[in-house]
Amino acid sequence: MKRPLLAVGLVAALLSGAAPAQAYIATNGLLVQPESATTFNVPFRGRSGVSEFWCAAGDYVRNFLNMPAGTRIFRLSEPPRRGGEGIRFSLSGEGAASSTGLSIVSSGPRGSVSASTAFALCPPPFGRFR
Repeated sequence: MKRPLLAVGLVAALLSGAAPAQAYIATNGLLVQPESATTFNVPFRGRSGVSEFWCAAGDYVRNFLNMPAGTRIFRLSEPPRRGGEGIRFSLSGEGAASSTGLSIVSSGPRGSVSASTAFALCPPPFGRFR
């Protein structure tokens, strides 16, 4: 009976050391690293499309920063994202990219989507039904 508790403790200890301090792990498993009060980075962590990066950004803004659904998130890294690169985001439109890199229609300032739109790109919590 002590082995499962030991295994859980070991896994928790390993996971706590896997992310830098103040980092947030989004529901899709991507890491979000704050850079300042308004900017953050979602680094590359394996095969991910642009929608996964936006999902992590939306999750971070909605569920970690507890900001309203209508909060605008701006992409700072100019698309297209090259292989092995992450994407930088901001809550300020200063230095925003010319495009979100997404194939969706979004009203609002260029290079941005609302936190709710970004979070809607996340997969369902239990996977997709087939």
